[in-house]
Amino acid sequence: MNASPLSLPQRSVKPRREGLTVVIDNGAPVGAFQDAIASAAYGIDLVKFGWGTALVTPRLEEKMACLEQYGIGYFFGGTLFEKFVAQDLAEDYFEFCQRYGCDYLEVSDGTIHLPAERKAQLITRAAKEFTVLSEVGYKDAERSAALSGDQWVSFIEQDFAAGASLVVTEARESGRSGICDPSGQPRFSVIEQIIDSGADCRQLVFEAPTKELQAFFVTRLGSDVNLGNIAPGDVIGLETLRLGLRSDTLVHFELERYQERKIRIGA
Repeated sequence: MNASPLSLPQRSVKPRREGLTVVIDNGAPVGAFQDAIASAAYGIDLVKFGWGTALVTPRLEEKMACLEQYGIGYFFGGTLFEKFVAQDLAEDYFEFCQRYGCDYLEVSDGTIHLPAERKAQLITRAAKEFTVLSEVGYKDAERSAALSGDQWVSFIEQDFAAGASLVVTEARESGRSGICDPSGQPRFSVIEQIIDSGADCRQLVFEAPTKELQAFFVTRLGSDVNLGNIAPGDVIGLETLRLGLRSDTLVHFELERYQERKIRIGA
C-alpha cells in the first residue's frame, strides 16, 4: 500500500505466514465489528472471539460471514476450551468448533490446572482436524511471575512437539500478566531467553494489546513479528508501528535504514 516515495520496512502481504495480526473480539456490536473488519481487512490475519464470548454473542454467524468474506480465519478463546475440558467435554468442544466452521483452535491452560501430558494429548488430537494455536503462560499474574524462563522455553518446545502450528505467549487482553508483569512491562529476561532458545519466532505469537507492547516487539523482532490480542480499532495503528510511521518506532527504523545504507556504500 506504499504509494509514496518513502523507504519503509519490508512488510509481508496476505496471505501471510509471518507478521500475523491476530485480532480479539470482545463482543463488539455486529455493525461496529463489520465496519472495523472492512476498514482494516488487509492487516488482519485471524480473529479470536475472546474467552467465552462465542456462547453469548448474538448474531455470531453474521460476524463469521463477514470474516469469510475477507478471507480471515477465526477461532474461539482458550478460556472456552478450558471450560469444556474442565467438564470433561473436549470432544464436544471439537465438534462445537467444527459446527461453526472454525479452521483454527486454541489450546490453553491459562486458568485451569492441565497436566503437561494431558495438554500435549489435546494438542495432538486437535491437530488432526484444526490448525492449533497453543498458549503458554497463566492469566493469574502471581502464578505467571513464578514461571522461569527455562519453564517458558520448555512449555513452548513441548507444545510444538505435540503438534501446535503456532504458540502464543499469554498477556491477557490487559497486557498485565503472562509475558508481562502486573505494571504492563514486558518480562525482558524471559523474552530474551525464549528468543535465544532457538525457537522459531515466525511460529510464536506475542500477545500485545497495548501500543507500548506492540512497539516493543516490533523494535525487538521486526515488522513481521506475530502479534495477538489486537483490538479491532487498533489494526491500522499497529500497521503504522510496523512501518515506522509512528513516533514509537520511527527512529528505530530510520537508524536501521541508515546503518544499511552505510553498509551498501561502504561508509
